[in-house]
Amino acid sequence: MSDSIRITRDPTAPGPIVRGFAANGYRVGEIAYPALLLSPDWHEPWSPPAFDALDTASVQALIDEAPEFLLLGTGAELRRPPAAFRAAMDAAGLGVEAMDSRAAARAWGVLRSEGRKIVAALYPLDAA
Repeated sequence: MSDSIRITRDPTAPGPIVRGFAANGYRVGEIAYPALLLSPDWHEPWSPPAFDALDTASVQALIDEAPEFLLLGTGAELRRPPAAFRAAMDAAGLGVEAMDSRAAARAWGVLRSEGRKIVAALYPLDAA
């Protein structure tokens, strides 16, 4: 059995797309990132805070994109984002859709292929 899974989405979808998972993270192009920020036009490695310390400053570059909502990949399992983070995002008029990180990466590809203006912050796959 292979250590990686390939994801195939519409190859014409604009912007960065997570092409698969590997033991060392999310593969965008030929590079794997342990944790990742995604916008319609860019992606970059992310050094996320401890999950309970997640705040808007941690994802400010994504908020600045004025997206429809933020996909939050919470690691290996679905976790509820900290209440203070949810409240701050609500105050900024930005919804948060939390799911485990693999599901968030897959949802990113589907929603981007639909042309949705979303952003994503993906915690490491081994974060629980």
